[in-house]
Amino acid sequence: MTETLAPDDAGIARAARLLAEAELVAFPTETVYGLGGDARSDQAVAGIYAAKGRPSFNPLIVHLPDLAAVEGYAVLGPNARSLAQAFWPGPLTLVLPLRDGAGLSPLVTAGLPTVAIRVPAHPLAQRLLRAFGGPVAAPSANPSGRVSPTRAEHVLEGLSGRIAAVLDGGPCAVGLESTIVAADPQPTLLRPGGIPVEALQAALGQPLSIGGDAQKPSAPGQLASHYAPEAGVRLNATDAAPGEVLVGFGPIKGALTLSDSGDLVEAAARLFDLLRRADQLAGPGGRIAFAPVPETGLGLAINDRLRRAAAPRK
Repeated sequence: MTETLAPDDAGIARAARLLAEAELVAFPTETVYGLGGDARSDQAVAGIYAAKGRPSFNPLIVHLPDLAAVEGYAVLGPNARSLAQAFWPGPLTLVLPLRDGAGLSPLVTAGLPTVAIRVPAHPLAQRLLRAFGGPVAAPSANPSGRVSPTRAEHVLEGLSGRIAAVLDGGPCAVGLESTIVAADPQPTLLRPGGIPVEALQAALGQPLSIGGDAQKPSAPGQLASHYAPEAGVRLNATDAAPGEVLVGFGPIKGALTLSDSGDLVEAAARLFDLLRRADQLAGPGGRIAFAPVPETGLGLAINDRLRRAAAPRK
């Protein structure tokens, strides 16, 4: 039985106590809901992989409350420090060299010498991290490869009975997972996300190269098929073919619409919720068509998720 915890002192205390007992607790961040477990506990981290059905070669993001806490687990080079100071707390994950003696479960890093770390901005996530007092490994709180959750009820749809609790903080504001960057020596974008590339480049004063390997991921969210609904997905559609549910954007209207005004921030926040709703409308054997979204700003991350949702399933 999965508990639903209120976003108050009692709920946070219960969530922190469960984490300390190596149980799994889903909690909201500004991006999506994360499935949290003690990042130092092999039992807890193995439980995350089992609950999600996640491949063990796909590393996890560790969540910490501030930069001072991060210093205990990873080594920050000059580019990483610049990005951390500019965007933490916020929807940025940095892939950093793992500090000797950090004490993290090797399952978190999937055996790599690096660790993906984020300092979330969501007030409830911050309160939980400080109440727990340790590193929390937290991929998105959904079955592996499926649509990421932006509400507590989305978590329960996929993981009810498989985790101890969900801390209900309402809908997530950003709605897209964090941007992931390997910052040093050469800044490399591993996954577009809640911070546009243009903002990262402005903070660094230099361009980012594009990296990532779907076969040997060095950070989460790099698998070719990911964020997938049950229905098939077609991209860059201007109208719906027979049997399709059209999700519009801007001037292209559909049964559902990411943003009537063409606002990329609104579209990002609504993407995963509308993927779920379109999947329900499409029904068994159905298909979803998405209107074109520009490849600028948050559009880069939106299109990244849509391409992975549309990729052939294994």
